[in-house]
Amino acid sequence: MVEPRGVEGRVCIVTGAARGIGRAIGEALLADGGKVCFADLNAGLAAEVAETNKASAGVDDGSVMSAGVDVRDRAQFRAMVEATVASFGRLDVMFNNAGVNKPMNFLDVTEDNWHLIMDVNGLGCLIGIQEAARQMIAQGGGGKIVNTASIASRQGFDNVAPYCASKWAVVSLTQSAARDLAKHDITVTGFAPGVVATEMWEQVDQDLMAIGAAERPGQAMEEFSADILKGRVARPEDITGTTTFLASRASDYMTGQIVMIDGGMTLV
Repeated sequence: MVEPRGVEGRVCIVTGAARGIGRAIGEALLADGGKVCFADLNAGLAAEVAETNKASAGVDDGSVMSAGVDVRDRAQFRAMVEATVASFGRLDVMFNNAGVNKPMNFLDVTEDNWHLIMDVNGLGCLIGIQEAARQMIAQGGGGKIVNTASIASRQGFDNVAPYCASKWAVVSLTQSAARDLAKHDITVTGFAPGVVATEMWEQVDQDLMAIGAAERPGQAMEEFSADILKGRVARPEDITGTTTFLASRASDYMTGQIVMIDGGMTLV
């Protein structure tokens, strides 16, 4: 009998899952037979997403839950992991996807702006890796940790410097964790989206106009995406084929790597 290579029955947590890429990741995992905790700072919206998916045809009520979590808070993160394990029995896959961006022109970047972005995107990723790994080691059998990087982890942009730094941190944490956790049969990988049409990008678009980096709605997206070889910006569903693969048994021999999913925007 051939062993399943997908995500059937695998218990997954996705942070930042109330909307955008995170929601799409979680729903794709469910569609492939996974069990998913949709986790987000906005606990109410995460619960709505979970309830919507419970009502979907073909989704087992026992395969979906939600949790509120501030990924900067270790106690909250640990409680979310414990709640997931209490509901589903174990943790197989951790998606550290929660992230924030607040554009500021380089010379205007403040300490508050730096700490907000670095704490959510960098520290939150570190805590997520550590707490997921502790659970996976305790239960045995290995596991997978997948981190959300960005094209901003490959080059710096002038009006989102802290965001770029935070995503470079995600790449470094992925590599460091992969080296340390391999002995426990835990793989650590990541993916780097380019320009994706989500609610987060809509907010970034408004922020760029507010700081004078764009003159009209949509201008920033047009300019950022002008060199995409695929000829269009990404939709969340363009990302999920890769994220489901990274969560699946088919990627078991892959660790320490960041997969670019940017339509050919950045060739490295």
